[in-house]
Amino acid sequence: MTIAAGLAALSFFIWLYMVWGRGFFWLARERDDRDEPADPANWPSVCAVVPARDEADVIARSIGSLLAQDYPGDFHVVLVDDDSSDGTADAARDVAKAQGREDRLHVIGGAPLPTGWTGKLWAVSQGVAYASAMDAPPEHLLLTDADIAHSPDNVRKLVARAEAGNLVLVSLMAKLHCETWAERILIPAFVFFFDMLYPFGQVNDPKSAMAAAAGGVMLIRRDALQAAGGIAAIRTAIIDDCAMGALLKQRGSIWLGLTERATSLRPYVSFGEIARMVSRSAYAQLRYSPLLLAGTLLGMILVYLLPPLFAVFGQGTVRYAGLGAWVLMTLSFQPMLRFYNRSPLWGVALPAIGALYAIFTVQSAVQVWRGKGGFWKGRAQAQAGKTMAGQA
Repeated sequence: MTIAAGLAALSFFIWLYMVWGRGFFWLARERDDRDEPADPANWPSVCAVVPARDEADVIARSIGSLLAQDYPGDFHVVLVDDDSSDGTADAARDVAKAQGREDRLHVIGGAPLPTGWTGKLWAVSQGVAYASAMDAPPEHLLLTDADIAHSPDNVRKLVARAEAGNLVLVSLMAKLHCETWAERILIPAFVFFFDMLYPFGQVNDPKSAMAAAAGGVMLIRRDALQAAGGIAAIRTAIIDDCAMGALLKQRGSIWLGLTERATSLRPYVSFGEIARMVSRSAYAQLRYSPLLLAGTLLGMILVYLLPPLFAVFGQGTVRYAGLGAWVLMTLSFQPMLRFYNRSPLWGVALPAIGALYAIFTVQSAVQVWRGKGGFWKGRAQAQAGKTMAGQA
């Protein structure tokens, strides 16, 4: 057997495993509008915690959607203004006043960032501390981003699922903005790759060690978080949502799924903006390891790039194996493309899309090496996280 034939066969069998042996992740079956649980007999109290740093362009819509929730139980929103300079807090107060919901909104100013914390998690920890110090501390915390809009029934549906399943964490992968040319090419694949890396069905299986969450929407039992060490337990994490999922699955069952009840308000106009979003955490996912980086790049070449090359330029079994792998990856991408209302023809382009994500991963490593890793809202955080993780 030639080297080309061996590589082609390996690519094909990898895709057979992806399709049949990885929890059927590609079917995108884990959605919050399927198998919806009944309402609980009693509605527990909930407090949403929203960290915000210079979010004036979206904060009115996101906070407004939270204040407009039809939740039957006690519900409050804590906005942590993390040293914003664009009037974020005032915009939030204005929408609360316009809706007559000023009693639901609590705006607090963030304290200076201490050493050893990422900026977002420090802001979240302050919001959690404020909520926990309320006269009647909430039973559930809804950790959500400042650029996420919620349908009026989202909190109610989240709590119903948590109560029915006795879940310590219910997380939703918010539907990302997918209208610009760059978004149409890259966003469905971003969610597809995330689901491939952390198969939602395995995350939701109490017998599986697989754990993850999506940071845009995380409903958490406050007592479970406190027992796990609180936000401080993951204070250095760049991929804080997955760190939260792993932390809480040690305390009980968790659930992660796709949704249309929570949508991202943040458009990505250019390829560069998406590249910055991905590269902020890609190298952290590889534990800052050059060896894992090299292995990942070789794997991306084998899994995504070689199949179309073999299909076009190969001969005999090499061509058939390459074509088979390409067909499998194209078909596996279809459910996610349908979820995002994109043409099925984008499935054929998955090898090229994978190549772009490989470039973003290299870019992430270069940023860390230059001391600019994990850049978020004016802060380069990866080096601090890397140092603290190395000391742990």
